[in-house]
Amino acid sequence: MVLAAIIVRVHRALEQLGTDCSMEELVDLCPELTWNQVFLAIDYLSRDGQIRVTLDGDRTYRVQAHHIGSGQLLLRHRLLCK
Repeated sequence: MVLAAIIVRVHRALEQLGTDCSMEELVDLCPELTWNQVFLAIDYLSRDGQIRVTLDGDRTYRVQAHHIGSGQLLLRHRLLCK
């Protein structure tokens, strides 16, 4: 799977969930992806401002999607593929 498709898959999983989740829960939501692939997507999406990564009181990293239009998300990933 190419990086752009991985990023889209992870972002859609977060949007469909509609709330925050741990990184491990996100890996479980994307069983076709490896932990490393999910981590790379989280890194990209976080740096691009599309998701928020926080550290809770139990020292667990949690991720949540910022809601942007799917057209804007598609445009961003087309630019990534260039």
